[in-house]
Amino acid sequence: MEIQDARSLPSVAQEDLRRKAVNAVLAGKTQAEVAKLFSVSRYAVIKWVTAYREGGEKALSARQRGRPKGLGGRLTTKQATTIARLVVDKCPDQLKLPFALWTREAVQDLIRNRYGIEVAITTVGNYLRTWGFTPQKPIRRAFEQDPVAVKLWLDEIYPEIRRRAKAEGAVIYWCDEMGLRSDHVTGRSYGIRGRTPVIPGTGNRFGCNMISAVTNRGHLCFMVFIETFQVKIFLNFLKRLVKQNKGKVFLILDGHPVHRSRKARVWLEDNRNRIEFFRLPSYSPELNPDELLNQDVKSNAHGRYRPRNQTEMIGNIRSYLRSTQHHPDIVQNYFHERHVSYAA
Repeated sequence: MEIQDARSLPSVAQEDLRRKAVNAVLAGKTQAEVAKLFSVSRYAVIKWVTAYREGGEKALSARQRGRPKGLGGRLTTKQATTIARLVVDKCPDQLKLPFALWTREAVQDLIRNRYGIEVAITTVGNYLRTWGFTPQKPIRRAFEQDPVAVKLWLDEIYPEIRRRAKAEGAVIYWCDEMGLRSDHVTGRSYGIRGRTPVIPGTGNRFGCNMISAVTNRGHLCFMVFIETFQVKIFLNFLKRLVKQNKGKVFLILDGHPVHRSRKARVWLEDNRNRIEFFRLPSYSPELNPDELLNQDVKSNAHGRYRPRNQTEMIGNIRSYLRSTQHHPDIVQNYFHERHVSYAA
C-alpha cells in the first residue's frame, strides 16, 4: 500500500477524508483497517479519532492554511491594530522600551513585551510594510512645544493674519536666521564596499551667519554676515526688507531675543505703517517655511562643497541664494511641505 500525504490535498478534501476515516472507525473497523482503506498512516487515523472524541465534528473541519492574511500574521487582527496604533501615537521611551526611534527591533520588543510573542525581525519588517509604514527621517520637536498654541495658530491666528494682509494689501514674509560652519557635511560619499569613507577634519574652522525671509509667491530676501546676530544686523535687514516692498510687510518670526529687544521694538513702533511683527508659537520651527530654505542652503550650497576659506564659503552661499532669487518656483516649492502647506 502506498501511503498518501493528506497534507497535499485541498482543505475541503482533507476534511472529507478525516470524516470518512472517523466514521469508518465508529462503524466498527479497526484503525489499522481504516488506514489501509484510505491509504493513510495509522498515526493520522489515531490523531483524527482522538481529535473527534475531544472536540466533536468541529475538530475535523477544514482550517485556513498558511500564514493568515491582512493585518495579522502571527498576531491577531486586534493585536496588529493595537501595535500599529502605538507606533503612530507613542515614542518607544514612552512605552519603557530602550529605543529612541521606531526601528524593527523596537517593534519586535513591543510585540514581545505586550503579547509574549517572538517574531523574526524580517517578519516585523513585513508587518510594517503591510500596515503602511516606511522608514523616514523624523522631525525634531521640542518637549516644550504647546499643542494648544500650535492649534490656535493654525486655526485662528494665521487665518486672521492672512485675512488682514489681503484687506490691507500687505505681503506676508516668513523670517529666520542660522549659522553655518566650514566642517558641515551632508549627503553620502562613494567608497569601497566595507570601507567607510573618512572625511579629514581640520582645526582651522570658520563660519558665517545668514538671515532670510520668504513669501509663498517666491520672493526671497537675505543677508550673509560674519558678525554675531545682534540688533544692528537685524535692523539693517529690516530696513532692506521694507525698502524692497512698496506695500506693508507682515513679518512672521520666532521668539529670538534679538527680535524682542528694546531697540527692535522702538524701531518697529517708528515704522508701524510699513511693517508689523507676528510671533510663531514657541518651539515650533516646523511651522516656518523659511526653515526649508535653511535646509536647502545647508545641503546644496554648503554641505557638499569644502570651502578653502571664509571668503569662498560666503561667496558660495551668496551665489546660491542669488540664483534661488531668480527661480521663484524653488521658493514656492518650500511651501508644499506638509507642515507648512497651510501657508501656501
